[in-house]
Amino acid sequence: MSRRVVAVLALSLLPALAAVAETLSPDQLLQRIRSERAAEASAMQQREQAFLAKRSEQAQLLASARSALNAQKAESERLKAEFDRQEAELAEQEKLLAQRVGHLGELFGVVRQSAGDVAGQWQDSLLNAQYPERLKRLKALAESRSLPSADDLDSYWMLLLEDLAASGRIERVTLPVVNADGSRQEQQVLRVGTFGAYGEDAFLRYDAGQLVAPPRQPSGLGQVEDYLSSTEALATLPVDPSRGSLLAQLQQQPTLWDRLQQGGLVGWVIVVLGGLGLLLALWRMVYLARVGSGVKAQMHDLSAPRDDNPLGRVIGVLGAKPQLADLETLELKLDEAILQETPPLEKGQGLLKLLAAVAPLLGLLGTVTGMIVTFQAITQSGGGDSRLMADGISQALVTTVLGLVVAIPLLFLHSLLASRSKGLIQVLEQQSAGLIALHLSGASRRD
Repeated sequence: MSRRVVAVLALSLLPALAAVAETLSPDQLLQRIRSERAAEASAMQQREQAFLAKRSEQAQLLASARSALNAQKAESERLKAEFDRQEAELAEQEKLLAQRVGHLGELFGVVRQSAGDVAGQWQDSLLNAQYPERLKRLKALAESRSLPSADDLDSYWMLLLEDLAASGRIERVTLPVVNADGSRQEQQVLRVGTFGAYGEDAFLRYDAGQLVAPPRQPSGLGQVEDYLSSTEALATLPVDPSRGSLLAQLQQQPTLWDRLQQGGLVGWVIVVLGGLGLLLALWRMVYLARVGSGVKAQMHDLSAPRDDNPLGRVIGVLGAKPQLADLETLELKLDEAILQETPPLEKGQGLLKLLAAVAPLLGLLGTVTGMIVTFQAITQSGGGDSRLMADGISQALVTTVLGLVVAIPLLFLHSLLASRSKGLIQVLEQQSAGLIALHLSGASRRD
């Protein structure tokens, strides 16, 4: 190895030797090579000693590493044996646990099922607004995959007792309420068990986890105020036995305005005709009442006929001294005067009768058009969705009802007007016949 190093050094020194060959003598050159060779040999020896020292150190490290590896292998074997022992012990303990548990697994299954059923029953309860966390606890117990602990069972039992106690209490609490306009605010709420809740000025119902004040409110809020201000042991309080279902149905129940809109164009025509007929009947009733009062006043003073009533105008035809010789002509004059007074008394009755007859016909027209709309909806949707047919069915039924509602009162009003006008005409005929009889007998006029 030292020969190879010397050769390498010689080759590396050749250029330098070539550069100084001209200036050094052979003895000097030989002397320099010997000194450099001695220096290189010394350096190589030092390197060999250092290498040998490191080799000994590396051998010691290798021996230490092998010793550590053997120790780790021994520890691994020990741990593996311990793992096998504990695994066998765990299997034995699980078997022992299964033997000791016995039917408790079925009991825990019943508890989970019971918690799920109770959560379903409490889903729409008013108490959820006051105790919002109880549904989460029930669902966590019902959906648990592990066996419930004793604390879980005790908590479930206490939750049932709390619901039982709260269901029998009437109390005032501060809860968030969604008003009819959509705003949300905290207000005092009177809760009557699980049957009803009352806000400051509205009945409340539980919907989607919150108390809501419906836009349509039933009567009875005054009783709630009386209950709050009452100091007696017993007081009346309106309660919804359906726990909010009646309030929800009240919101779906259409109002009179909604019904009128469901009638469509035909329905509005019927309503307008009914209004015109009603106004006409009222006008004629007022007119006949005024005429009747004038006739009654005239009957108390037949000797002084006036022109402000039909009877006075009929009596005025006779004059102060009637010509009784021509009785037939006198009767014709009276008949003519009565015929002249009859049209004003019977005015408007024909139109009122026409409106009473047209109203049910328009209702029938609305029924036909509503059924056409229904059949179109059935053709388009195949009859799968009943809500698409509701518009046509509503129009058909509402127009029929409107036609009958308008026709029946108009018929009664027409009959009433006809009887009143006929009664006034009979009075005119009776009084005219009586006057002729008085003149023929020569008796003086009297009341």
